[in-house]
Amino acid sequence: QVQLVESGGGLVQAGGSLRLSCAASGRIFIIKTMGWYRQAPGKQRELVALITNRGSTNYADSVKGRFTISRDNAKNTVYLQMDSLKPEDTAVYYCNLRMGLTIEHEYWGQGTQVTVSS
Repeated sequence: QVQLVESGGGLVQAGGSLRLSCAASGRIFIIKTMGWYRQAPGKQRELVALITNRGSTNYADSVKGRFTISRDNAKNTVYLQMDSLKPEDTAVYYCNLRMGLTIEHEYWGQGTQVTVSS
């Protein structure tokens, strides 16, 4: 089994910064991607940022230029640096991990609340 433990959420004023971390542990083998999704009240969960095992990244248009995803492969940890935060960034942020070759396994963290006040 795989566990994802997130940290770094909290309350921040608009224009501020937060850094989220997600550490994966357990039976980890070929990681394909690690990433962050978010879900605001009354909305569907959406992709925020993704990083592949080769370091390629993908961002939602709404966060491009403000958020940066990075990864420490040795620690199986993914980070999300969030700058210039806006009230519309308020959501529960979930860490996601996909691994495997022929069969893909997907895991989710428990979520961490990010609240941006105006």
